[in-house]
Amino acid sequence: MDEAEIGRAMTNQRMGNTVKRALSYLPYFELTASVQPITRTIIRLSLRIRAAFTWSDKQHGVSEPMWVWVEDSDGQRIVHSEHYLFQKKMMEEEQTLIFTIPVSDHTSSQYYVQFISDRWLGCDYTTSFALSESILPGEEAPHTDLLPLRPLPVEAVGREEYEQLLRRKFTHFNPVQTQAFHTLYRTDHNVLLGAPTGSGKTVAAELSMFRVFSVRPDTKVVYIAPLKALVRERVEDWGKKLAPALGKKLVQLTGDFTPDIRALNAADIIIATPEKWDGISRSWRQRSYVRKVSLIILDEIHLLGADRGPILEVLVSRMRFIAANSGYPIRFVGLSTALANAHDIADWLGVTESGLFNFRPSVRPVPIEVHIQGFPGKHYCPRMASMNKPAYASIVTHSPSKPVLVFVSSRRQTRLTAMDLMQLCEQDGAGSRFLRMSSEELAPLLDSVRDTSLQHTLAYGIGLHHAGLIDSDKELVERLFVEGKIQILVSTSTLAWGVNFPAHLVVVKGTEYYDGKTKRYVDYPITDVLQMMGRAGRPQFDNLGKAVILVQDAKKSFYRKFLYEPFPVESSLMHCLHDHINAEIATGSIKKKRDALDYITWTYFFRRLLKNPAYYNLDEASDASVLAYLTDLVDDTLSELEEAGCILVDDDEEKVGGDGREMDGMEVEVEVQATPLGRIASFYYLQYKTVGVFHEELKKATTFEDLLAVLAEAAEFDELPVRHNEDKLNATLASTCRYSVDANSFDSPHVKANLLLQAHLSRLDLPVADYVTDTKSVLDQTVRVVQAMIDICADKGKHYLATLAILLQQCIAQRRWHDDDTLMIIPSIGEEGAKKLRQAGIVGVGHFLALPDSERAEVARRAGVKVAEKEVQRYPLAMLRASVKGVTITANRNGEVSVKAGEEIQIHIGIERRGPGAKAPARHLSSVPAFTPGLAKSKDEGWYVLAADEKEGEVKALKRLTAGTEAKTGLSFLAPTSPCRQHITILLMSDCYVGLDQQLSLRIHVQP
Repeated sequence: MDEAEIGRAMTNQRMGNTVKRALSYLPYFELTASVQPITRTIIRLSLRIRAAFTWSDKQHGVSEPMWVWVEDSDGQRIVHSEHYLFQKKMMEEEQTLIFTIPVSDHTSSQYYVQFISDRWLGCDYTTSFALSESILPGEEAPHTDLLPLRPLPVEAVGREEYEQLLRRKFTHFNPVQTQAFHTLYRTDHNVLLGAPTGSGKTVAAELSMFRVFSVRPDTKVVYIAPLKALVRERVEDWGKKLAPALGKKLVQLTGDFTPDIRALNAADIIIATPEKWDGISRSWRQRSYVRKVSLIILDEIHLLGADRGPILEVLVSRMRFIAANSGYPIRFVGLSTALANAHDIADWLGVTESGLFNFRPSVRPVPIEVHIQGFPGKHYCPRMASMNKPAYASIVTHSPSKPVLVFVSSRRQTRLTAMDLMQLCEQDGAGSRFLRMSSEELAPLLDSVRDTSLQHTLAYGIGLHHAGLIDSDKELVERLFVEGKIQILVSTSTLAWGVNFPAHLVVVKGTEYYDGKTKRYVDYPITDVLQMMGRAGRPQFDNLGKAVILVQDAKKSFYRKFLYEPFPVESSLMHCLHDHINAEIATGSIKKKRDALDYITWTYFFRRLLKNPAYYNLDEASDASVLAYLTDLVDDTLSELEEAGCILVDDDEEKVGGDGREMDGMEVEVEVQATPLGRIASFYYLQYKTVGVFHEELKKATTFEDLLAVLAEAAEFDELPVRHNEDKLNATLASTCRYSVDANSFDSPHVKANLLLQAHLSRLDLPVADYVTDTKSVLDQTVRVVQAMIDICADKGKHYLATLAILLQQCIAQRRWHDDDTLMIIPSIGEEGAKKLRQAGIVGVGHFLALPDSERAEVARRAGVKVAEKEVQRYPLAMLRASVKGVTITANRNGEVSVKAGEEIQIHIGIERRGPGAKAPARHLSSVPAFTPGLAKSKDEGWYVLAADEKEGEVKALKRLTAGTEAKTGLSFLAPTSPCRQHITILLMSDCYVGLDQQLSLRIHVQP
């Protein structure tokens, strides 16, 4: 109704406008529900919510509390309910709620979703869905029966060196290992081993490695784990025991460690994260060590459905493609917990019936007794606090003297939980009940601890473990817990996937965590809860493990049902297909649209699409429907990649029909090719959205501030956590930062990334310890993102922006602003020392380093500045020289040459590392470690050399060198097609040091 109609209805025309405005404040929502079947009795419901009313701070405050109910068809049973806060900032975008609910196995069932206001009468909204509209997945195949076999002795391996390694752990294989032994060790068949945590799957991996070392010793083994913690555990174990004992070389390949090509070529065992092996294997045709891989071990393969699952999926699909098309056979061994759809994963891995072992969750060396307790309360923090006393009671009841793991959702909760446990000990008059060492032994340990909270809790025998602790504190806590010196370890959930610390009792305190992307508390995946529970029970010490799960009371029945019913593993590749298709186009594996369709058929996603089509929003699984679905998926993906500037699609209307498929009944191939942007995204392992944003935003950037803002918008920072109430911390931090940010977006991960980078350059103290860890993760991403930014600027020919981006990289490495005095990169000089040296006639750090040692010391002495000589020796001075057509160009001698129009100009570049840092031993180094106080990871010195037309502001050529003592390279570009005079600047810039740039001048006469 419009104002006039309302006025007439009220018989008061003047009130029409007032009532219309008042009605617009009523919370009105439009709802859409969609269903994804997981099993025949479990569905995932996605509820999309769009606000259609006017927000008034006076009427609505900061949020509108709502209730979500899901009822069955007769309204007699609520199958799901939750409280939901709709906030003002959610008005602009559609919100999506996702939850998992049990349903009866009847396809005619109708369900209703109600969205009900907690404040406003009559503001209730309903939508419905029917399971009859969905294709429910079929029944999954049964589990593998555990056969009553006699345990095999370790002598069954038949090799003394292998026996000795195994005998350190046990004398006989356990039942799971015994049953799989022949297939793992006596054959080359692919294997999928699904068994509960603690079943000895690592030994199964080792048996498959022994097979390779015996039969194909000249090939390589690759172990891939989806978490760095798992990689670290394997490196620690195999690197100290297995590799040295067998004379094998092991290398680690993660974001923290990137070995050089020589190390990878020489390695027998490569332990990697999915991202690193994906990046390396993309160029398998050019990398011989990838083609020498004969065994790939995939640990925790059931995490295919998790956030990083798509990367694991594409790299396995690629390695299977390599094995099928290159003549290099590769064996796959997948390790997992018990799986609901093991046959699908086995089919994808090429595993036959003889290699499939999928044991029931109950097949554990140590059985688990599980207790689930529910707690009321809709607010997270008070509910967590109410769980502390029952958690303490569980420890006292179930494990009064044996080790206990308490899992919580956040670093803050580790501290709060440990503090409450301490207080409860004091109240019981047993302050040291969890401590197993004397005060004399404890005192020096406490002095070595850096974290104050940990220092306090260790005195009570309670340890803390989370990502915010420094390595030495973590190692101390781990050692004390393993040695039994402390009884309780309170940890974030990531420890369950990392170091193997079994305990007699596991307490899972809450099954939710704060998701910074959706700004709400969400449930852990069931796999995470099972992994935490799996840490209960120590095979060497316990006959029975115990697990206590503390949950919100509304979810108690959910966990009672689903903890014992494994979920099938689904693919999430569909949602991030763009980056992987782009990578294959960039490497030439996909040249036509048909190639992209073929590529998808190698994936696990394709297999699950056929088995559970409704999960992927496909109405039916007929051949025609699947082909149409995949064609649309590929078309949309290619279209969005083209829009981002990553690829070019040949859509010539004269050759290709309007639908891009066929014309006149003739099938026409649609060709695709990578652009420089697409190749940059693939090379630096960036999301296509990042290079798309850079492509657009760099057109408008003109200042250092602009570049920093563009950098922070990279999609790689989408996952940067913005925890509960951190928007307030960001607002406080922003008030101390140099550049302003969007004050309405303090809960944005990109704003937080911007603030952390500014705080890093300004060397500010961060408000909480979490921000230190967050800064480290931002810097880890920043290095390659900035390198990509430099390449994009150079590709666009933007000289000023390219050099400004290199300066940004230097500043981040040195933790200095672009306008700081360059002398300040030497730590002992500082701001005051730099001023004094300036007054003494020193114009910059390059001038200072170039002075002879005695003169430099004298200048510093006269200026009253103490400079540590060992610091000075860290820095290089590079001498740049060039030659064009036999004309030599140096810093003291400009070059001048004549060329013909359109001729290719070749500039030969020589770089010699001199100065304080170029001592004699450096001549024998292939790389020189850089001094980078602004980076957590070590790196080698690198240099950019570029040629630019000063007048046009255009980059003609750019190369990046990893410098040893001396480097030679060349730059080439085409002369203009018409006669003119060009002034070319040849510039050398460090990738990590400010103030050491050098440039040469070249004049070119272009003749007809």
